Parts: sequence; C-alpha cells; structure tokens
Amino acid sequence: MKNRSNRRPKAHQGKPISSPIRTFTIESMTHEGHGVVRDQGKVTFVEGAMTGEQVEARLTKEGRQFNQATTLKRIHTSPSRRTPSCKHFEQCGGCQLQHMDIDAQRDLKTEWLRNQFRKLELPEQITRLQGEEFGYRRRARLSVFAKNQQVSMGFRAKASNAIVDIEQCQVLVPALQKAYADLRSYILQGSLVAKLGHVELLLDNAGVACVLRQTRDVPEADKAQLVEWANSNGIEVYWQLPDQSKVQVDAPRHYLVDGLKVNFHPQDFIQVNAQINDAMVEQAMAWLNVTQDDVVLDLFCGAGNFSLPLGKRAGQVLAVEAIESMVEMGQANAAAAGLGNTSFLAADLTLPPPNHLKKAKITKALLDPPRAGALEFLPTLVRLKPKQILYVSCNASTLARDAQYLVENGYRVMNVCMMDMFPQTSHVEAMMLLQK
Repeated sequence: MKNRSNRRPKAHQGKPISSPIRTFTIESMTHEGHGVVRDQGKVTFVEGAMTGEQVEARLTKEGRQFNQATTLKRIHTSPSRRTPSCKHFEQCGGCQLQHMDIDAQRDLKTEWLRNQFRKLELPEQITRLQGEEFGYRRRARLSVFAKNQQVSMGFRAKASNAIVDIEQCQVLVPALQKAYADLRSYILQGSLVAKLGHVELLLDNAGVACVLRQTRDVPEADKAQLVEWANSNGIEVYWQLPDQSKVQVDAPRHYLVDGLKVNFHPQDFIQVNAQINDAMVEQAMAWLNVTQDDVVLDLFCGAGNFSLPLGKRAGQVLAVEAIESMVEMGQANAAAAGLGNTSFLAADLTLPPPNHLKKAKITKALLDPPRAGALEFLPTLVRLKPKQILYVSCNASTLARDAQYLVENGYRVMNVCMMDMFPQTSHVEAMMLLQK
C-alpha cells in the first residue's frame, strides 16, 4: 500500500573510499532527513546533517553521480535540531526525523511535496493537516526474534533486516504503548517467543487487539494461558497459523468516521492515524462539496472510509475495490448505515472497467490508490468526465505523474495539502483536488 523512484540512492551504489575529513555547509535536505550539499560539481548526501549546519564529515561512498558522507562533528548547529526523545532512534528504522523539531519536519515535508509537483501549476499555498507528534499510531507490526538464547521484539533496524529490541515506542497511542510493554514482557519470558514471527497491535473502537503470527505450532494449553492473561489486560488475541494468509475471526473490528461505523477485518488496511484520518475525510467532503445531484466514484475504496461519508451527501456512490472480502464488508457497512445509494463493486483497476461503470454519469471522483498510483485507470477516468477529482496519495512521485496526465487531459490543480499522517518519519501523505 511498491517501489519508490524518489528514494535517496542506496548505500551500495558507488565504492567505499578512504578520504580525509571535509567541512561542508548544508544547503538543503532530502525528505529522509539527510543533508545535501553540492561539492565540486557533485551532489553529496551527508548523513546526520541538517539545512544550515556546518559540519565536519568523511566521505563514505563515491559514485559517478553522487557521493555519500557521514557527519563526524557539528561546527554550527541548526536551531531546529533537537535531541531525539527515543533512545532507539539511532538504530531503529521506524523514525527518521526525531532529530528535527516538529515545525521543521513539516516544513521539510511541505517543501519536498512542492518540489515533487514542480512540473505542475500549483496554488500559491500548500495547506497542511497535522495533529499530535507522538502517541498517534493506532496500528503497528513488530517482529519477534529468538536464536541461540538471544531474544528480541521490535522493529527492523535502519538499512538492515536485524531486529532492534524495542522496549517502548513513543509514536504508538498510549493504549498500545501499555499493551506492547505488557505483551513484550509476557512473550519474551516464556517459550512462546521461539514460535512467533510477528505481533500486530491494533486499537479501534472495539478496544485493543493483537494478532500473533505463528511460525510453528503452539500448544493449546499455552494459547489458552496467553488468552486468559490477555483478556484480563483488556487485549483481544487472534492466532494466525503458519499456513494462513489471514486470521479467521468470528466478528469484525470497527472504527468510527464521520459518525459512521466502519467494520473491517483486523488485518485489513486502515489509516493508522485516527486523528488525521478524521480530518482528512472532513476535508475531502469539504473540497468536493458533494450534493444530492452528484454521482461519485470512489476508487480503491477499501471497506468504506470515504464511501460511507460520501453516501451521506451524494445522490449515488459507486465504490470500487479489488479485494472481494473488503467489498463484501463495505456493502454490509453501507447497508448497516442505511445508505441504499452506496454500492460496492469488486474490480481490478489495472484492467478495463465493467461496462456499467463506463455508462455511469459520474460527476465527481475520489481515489486513494496504493503506492503504485492509478495510471492504468486514468484513461477510463478521463473518459468518464468527472467535474472534479480528489486524489489521496501515499506516494508523491506517482501522484505527480498521475496529476500530470490529468492536467494534460483537461484538468487543473485547485488545492494541494500535505497531511502529516506519520510525524517523526519521512513518510508524506498528500491530497490534491483537480477540476475540469
């Protein structure tokens, strides 16, 4: 939800070198938090440096197009630099920007978006949606490792598959911070640690849940003991067997958005930042200004995060999703909300669309595609001639590509918003409104 063409070049490109210490004045930054300087006609990426800082650094890689360096000493320190509050920051790959204050993080993300969209004619201001900088994440997936008496539980290390043993994660919502600490203590002290691959944590309106991904069979007595312990701590447990792609559940989970109940499978995609998700949906409804005269197409709709709020306002909503189980869930959600005007359709949006979709008199469209974007469907979307298209993106480079196609086919960019869905990390979400 995938490859990214805009990543900073990987460390294996270029050759290791031995070089003297150099002094650099940092001109700008990558969105991943590394300093950028143009040195002797070549770009150098300086790890551990921020815009405006003067640093002593040593080149670690030298390539034909760029060099890489690592900071040894700061001569001048940026006023936006702060000491990371997480003791795991230097090792853990989860956060990239804790060394910057939150305003600097958001300025960096906004300017990075503007640079990604430099070929488009943009409004003067890129607006922002922002919320809490810590304690925002309602979902997390952690790895469990046990080998040769070494046990650990946490996230992947930076640029490595190694597991960093995390005692506490500050970006988790408080309920999950507590649940994680309790689970970690329970799991690491017993034999269960050698039989698990991942632990998924989730907080929704039904409470705290965890999915335990087994790598081998767990005795029923051990399962029963853990479930009893978890229930006493307010945690619902799901066991994912080694040969299962998804856990089997007796009842779905749920969260609320725009006053509507969205049921979902505990391993289905939902936005991990509930505060920003609520603000994002509210803004989408305001930007599209949907009325009873509108027929709205919601693409990559999931279980109805946007579809249901649209259904409260539109004359008709056609929601399209490739995963059939989510389509069934979405249709049930619409029925439970009394939205008879909202229908869900299973379709692969990389293939030609069904005929009845082509014949629909679409007036407005909303799409929230995966990282790869929606380029394959855009010719069809253009032929449907919606007056407005609202595009929600987790990958600015594919949004820029797709928006360029829409502009070349008669649309113009009206609004752009940077949504800080993942503070402390380099991930950037964006919303763009285009009008015919």
